[in-house]
Amino acid sequence: MIRMLSTLAILFLVFAASSSQKEGLKDRFEPHFYLGTAVNLAQVTGMEQGADSLLTLHFNSITAENGLKWGPVHPEPTTYKFEFGDAFVAMGERMGAFIVGHTLVWHQQTPAWVFQDEKGGFLNRQGLTERMEEHIETVVGRYKGKIDGWDVVNEAFEDDGTWRKTHWYNLIGPDFIKIAFQKAHEVDPDASLYYNDYNVWKPEKRKAILDMAVELKKQGVRIDGIGMQGHYRLNFPTLAQIEQAILDIHQAGFEVHVTELDVDVLPRPSDSDGADLNINFAESEQWNPYRAGLPLQIQHDLVNRYASLFRLFQKHSDKITRVTFWGLHDGRSWLNNWPVRGRTNYPLLFDRDKNLKPGFLENLGD
Repeated sequence: MIRMLSTLAILFLVFAASSSQKEGLKDRFEPHFYLGTAVNLAQVTGMEQGADSLLTLHFNSITAENGLKWGPVHPEPTTYKFEFGDAFVAMGERMGAFIVGHTLVWHQQTPAWVFQDEKGGFLNRQGLTERMEEHIETVVGRYKGKIDGWDVVNEAFEDDGTWRKTHWYNLIGPDFIKIAFQKAHEVDPDASLYYNDYNVWKPEKRKAILDMAVELKKQGVRIDGIGMQGHYRLNFPTLAQIEQAILDIHQAGFEVHVTELDVDVLPRPSDSDGADLNINFAESEQWNPYRAGLPLQIQHDLVNRYASLFRLFQKHSDKITRVTFWGLHDGRSWLNNWPVRGRTNYPLLFDRDKNLKPGFLENLGD
């Protein structure tokens, strides 16, 4: 009887193990590149039901969506809030994932006090440099050896290739990028370091980014990769434009990271592309046509768009290190509120019920 029970127990364990080994998206792409997604506080703390299992099954990389940006993690001069960061790293470790911190230096979501002296005026170059270095030392230092890669600087160029005239640039000068990368490398010499930007498919912008990165690399500054944000639309930019960006980044000697990937399926009240948070329109029924659900044809077009993108990524898998979605599922996408607030958007591969949209794997091919 005891022997029979033991045999049944073994059979049950074998069955349970085999049934739990369902193939996830990461398994499909693991030979080629990391497959990642951005995660928020509810997801890393277990507050969002079903998020943990979805992450574990389908992804082998995670990126901090908002919780490690300057505003949330360092809201006041002497205050740091690491609740998100600690939970984020713990989740990544449980998953065995490649963990990416986002972002150390950016002109958005950075409190006004960062650029001000005690009288409310602008800091001088030295003062702002010291403040930036202290922030990097504290945040990167806390997660030294735990966060595998950092988006060190985010969105420093305009689409025409000119410098974005942010407080970082105006007060420190273009050297703010060099200083930020040097400090991040000093604090954690083993972490990979990236420059991240949107609309890298535009030649003028891409040239400016690569000229900057190549020059800094010549000076001995560590820059491992360029993050080309994938905020795309159903038919724009073209695959050829995206492919050229991949080729140019690789040719310049940098890892290619496809970051912040999503596909906006809704019309926009302007021709704005990319991810400039300064562009924002009030809620409007005119720009929210699919509140009740996505038409089948649009769903078909979305899945085909994703399949064509991933066929391109697989074609250049020798050049691409990571592909990361900007959000786990439609219900958590920032595109529900940009560039028009309060919309119902459908820009990711997983729907609001956390189900993979049908047809993607079939259209992907072998």
